[in-house]
Amino acid sequence: MLQAIGGTVPPNTDHAVSVSLPTWKSNVGYEEGEEWVVGQMECGYPRFMVHPLIQNLVKEIIQRVGNPESESATVFPSLKTAQLCKDFLVSKIPADQSSKLRIVNFVPSAKAGNADVISRLYAIIYPKEYASVAKQVWQHSGHGISSRRGEFCLNALKDGYLVEDTAEASEGKNSVISKGPRRYQQRSSALKESPPSNPPEGREYAQFIEERFGRNLSSALADDAKRAVRRRIAGSLTSNADLSEALESKPSHGRVEGLTEDDVFLYPTGMTSIFSTHQNLLSAWGDKKSICFGFPYTDTLKILQKWGAGCLFYGHGSQADLEDLEGRLEGGERFLALFAEFPGNPLLKSPDLKRIHELGQKYDFAVVVDETVGNFINVNVLPLADVVVSSLTKIFSGDSNVMGGSAVLNPHGRYYQDLKTTFQSNYEDNIWVEDAVFLERNSRDFVVRIEKINKTTEFVTDILKASPLVKEVYYPKNSPTKHLYDACRYPDGGYGGLFSVTFHSTKDSITFFDTLEILKGPSLGTNFTLGSPYTLLAHYTELPWAESFDVPFDLVRVSVGLEEPEDLASRIRRALNAVKQNSD
Repeated sequence: MLQAIGGTVPPNTDHAVSVSLPTWKSNVGYEEGEEWVVGQMECGYPRFMVHPLIQNLVKEIIQRVGNPESESATVFPSLKTAQLCKDFLVSKIPADQSSKLRIVNFVPSAKAGNADVISRLYAIIYPKEYASVAKQVWQHSGHGISSRRGEFCLNALKDGYLVEDTAEASEGKNSVISKGPRRYQQRSSALKESPPSNPPEGREYAQFIEERFGRNLSSALADDAKRAVRRRIAGSLTSNADLSEALESKPSHGRVEGLTEDDVFLYPTGMTSIFSTHQNLLSAWGDKKSICFGFPYTDTLKILQKWGAGCLFYGHGSQADLEDLEGRLEGGERFLALFAEFPGNPLLKSPDLKRIHELGQKYDFAVVVDETVGNFINVNVLPLADVVVSSLTKIFSGDSNVMGGSAVLNPHGRYYQDLKTTFQSNYEDNIWVEDAVFLERNSRDFVVRIEKINKTTEFVTDILKASPLVKEVYYPKNSPTKHLYDACRYPDGGYGGLFSVTFHSTKDSITFFDTLEILKGPSLGTNFTLGSPYTLLAHYTELPWAESFDVPFDLVRVSVGLEEPEDLASRIRRALNAVKQNSD
């Protein structure tokens, strides 16, 4: 079960979402940037580590249109997302350096014929010393390209199917796209394109697709996959439904009446759904502060702090926090929106959504709920929210080999019409065709998987709770906020597959984590059990801050998979025995 440091999780997966950090020491080494860890990494969580395939694509781009000695680039799927990165860079770097930023556009060549699967690519090029600033946009917004798109574009660029759009740059069709320093093009002769005589109407490009991927891709296939995913989320399709199934079927148990696929917006990552929701709210209602309620996933808070007017942060997400908020509202303070998770990560506490919803209605702010951990098979939070966001990378997909996100609008919400208009007008479909196909295929049986994982997690958390070696088990079923979770839980819904556990000493936590025979790395909601020292990994540079909100630095988080309950229980018992032996 022990996967080598830096190996893909799951093993032997080219586009894996997670990476193996199998020991406590290796997690610290990763955070410290030690070569014995980072030098072995075949991949990483995609928003935190740029995939090697995309790194190679960046090198190819800089070789063609930049200066390899002094410049780097970040690549995006659209001009809008590249411009967002440029704007962020301009706001953070010295004013006299902004002239060194430029966006380069790559477009299908004549050689591609009329093939319908080709990707434009936009690269924001900047001095190397600002790479960490550009990386913030990649990480927080989730707008960066996927590794599958990166692989495709790299091959298309090398084979002449994707070329720099010098005509657009030289004609000044868009002021942010510039031609760049051609003197650095060390392979300029290779870029001279000669249109083929008697173009074969895409046959050559189809052959390229077949050679690279072993199959034919089409935009129609991707559109069908995306439509199926949207319908599935809306509750209009059941597991393993055919793509052509009509939308006329009535919503399944507990679904919100009137919800349709048109209320579901798909994004390349879960963070993109959160980032885009925040951007849409700013677009609709102006630059007002938001509220982050409860200890959040790290990038949600960063988004609210770095874009817009800032954020009021309630890290405990308690009733006392709600009383403080209500006092501020009664005193005249006004906010754009309140963002909350249901339940929170990693303490699995649930906010009082009913009271939050009432405050939103009374004081005119939107409520945005991230239900990734609870998931929409177990809990029904949409009636108490204006927008529900989810990371489809997690249990909806399960296979840990594709990223995705969604935002669902409440059709009965007070702000529904305004939000629907804004979402539709600002929406960009930046999901790469292959990713859409994988996401649809992976999610066909997600309901059955969730039901199994719910039962297994209850079983193993009972074992941990009964052990005197364990200090605390964090799980919605035994949380002090269980009544708040139950208020939104479907009658046949469970408590999810995520729990955290602490021990009476850090030494015991390390022993348990290192001994537990499961895959270990970032992410959750995988079809296999996955563990991480979550606080250490997510908040390494701010551990005292996290502990100020009662989040222990030596907490071990476990995401339960599809293993047989007794099999997983045996692994947990062996790890507990190791803790006992190490303590004697």
